[in-house]
Amino acid sequence: MGHHQFQKQKGRILTKSFFVLLTLVAVGMFFIAVRIVKGIGAVSNMSDGYPWGIWIAYDVATGTAIACGGYAVAILVYIRNRMHYHPLMRSCILTSMFGYGLAGFSVMVDLGRPWNAYNFFVPSKWQFNSAMFEVALCVMAYSTVLIIEFLPAILYSMEKSRWVRFRKFMDWLHPRLVPDKEAILDKIEWVRAGAGWLRPRLEKVLLFFIVLGIALPTMHQSSLGSMLLIAATKLHPLWHTPFLPLLFLINCIYIGYAIVILESIISSHAFRRPFEVQQLAGLAGLIPWLATLWLVVVVGDLAYRGQLTAAGSLDRYSCLFLAEFALLATGALLLLPPRQRRSPRWLFVSAALIVSGGALYRFNVYLIGFNPGEGWIYFPSLAEIMISVGIVALELLGYQVFVKMVPVLPRVALDEPKPAASVDPTPSPSGWQPRPQTS
Repeated sequence: MGHHQFQKQKGRILTKSFFVLLTLVAVGMFFIAVRIVKGIGAVSNMSDGYPWGIWIAYDVATGTAIACGGYAVAILVYIRNRMHYHPLMRSCILTSMFGYGLAGFSVMVDLGRPWNAYNFFVPSKWQFNSAMFEVALCVMAYSTVLIIEFLPAILYSMEKSRWVRFRKFMDWLHPRLVPDKEAILDKIEWVRAGAGWLRPRLEKVLLFFIVLGIALPTMHQSSLGSMLLIAATKLHPLWHTPFLPLLFLINCIYIGYAIVILESIISSHAFRRPFEVQQLAGLAGLIPWLATLWLVVVVGDLAYRGQLTAAGSLDRYSCLFLAEFALLATGALLLLPPRQRRSPRWLFVSAALIVSGGALYRFNVYLIGFNPGEGWIYFPSLAEIMISVGIVALELLGYQVFVKMVPVLPRVALDEPKPAASVDPTPSPSGWQPRPQTS
C-alpha cells in the first residue's frame, strides 16, 4: 500500500475552524431534527410539482460529482498505471468517502417516509427497470467500497500510533469516572495487535474493491443523467438530450480532477505545506481535453437538434446555459499554457471555474431547467439551505479531523519543521517558493 508515502498533519484538532464548522453542523442537525419530528413540510418548500429540491440537486447530483476525485484519480493510477499520482490517492478517497456517505444521508432526510427505507434491502421490493434504484444501489455500494479502501490507513494508524491523545484524555478524566484506567490502557495493545493482524489480510484483497470503486461510479454517474431522460416535456431543450448519460459521466471526471486540485491547494495553504505542483500540473493537463470533449458533444447535439438559436435567445435559461459554458471554457483555456499549470494561483482559479461550471450544469439539469408546468414555483427555504450547509460543514470537519489522526496527506520531503527563515532561495519555474513548515 506504500504507507510510507503518507503522513499525519501535525497540529491541534480543536481549532477555531473546528468550532465554526461544528456550529454549522449543529444548526443543520437541529433542522434535521425538526424535519424528523414535524415532517418534511415543516422545513422544505418542495411540492408535488417539485418533488426534489436543493438536497437532491446539490447533495446528490452535484455532491457526488464533487466527490468523484477518488474515482478520477483511480482511473489514472490503476487503469493507466500512473503511480506518480498515487500520493494523492488517500486524500481523494477520504474526500469521496465523506461526499458519498453524506449524499446517502441527505437522501434519507429527503425521503417522505424514511422509516420505509428498509424496503431497499428487500430484494422482492426492487425495481430493476428504475434508474433511481440503480443510482441508490451503486451509491450505497460505492460508499461501502470507499470505507473499505480507506480502512487500511486507519488500521495502520492504530497499529503504529502511541495513542497520545487518548492517554491524555484518560489522564484528564476524574478517577471516579474511570476507576481502573490502567486496565483500559492495557487494552490498547490488544487493539494494536488486532489492527496489525487485519491490515495485511485486507490489503491482499483490496484490488477487488479497487475494481469495484472504478466500475460503480461509471454506472451511477451516467444513470444520474438517465433519470432526466423521461422528463422530455419538463426539462428545457437546452439540457434535455439523449446524451445526458455521457455528458454526466464526462462531467464527473473533469470535476473530479478539478476538485482534487482545489482540495490539495486549499489544504496545503491551510496546513502550511508545500504545494504539490508537480502532480497537480499533470492532472490539470488532462482537464482541457475532457472539457473540450464535453463542449463538443454539447454544441454538436444542440446543432443536430436545432437548438442553437435557443442558446442565443438570452432569456433566463439561455443565460444560465451560457454561464456554465463560459465558466468551463474559461477554466480549460487557462490551463492550456504549461507555465500556468505550474502556478498554484492559476491552478486554483482554473479549478474553481471548472468546478463552478460543472456544478452549475448539474443544477441546471436537476433544478433550474426543470419546469413541471404552470402554477408551480420552488425556492429553497432557510431550513433546506442550512441542512445542506450543515452537511457540507460535516464533510469539511471530518476531513480536518481525519488528516490529523490518520496518515492521509502526501509525505513531504522533510518531516521536521523548519525555522521561519529557512526557505530555499532558488525560485521554482513558476516563481513560487515553498512555504516554511511550522509545527
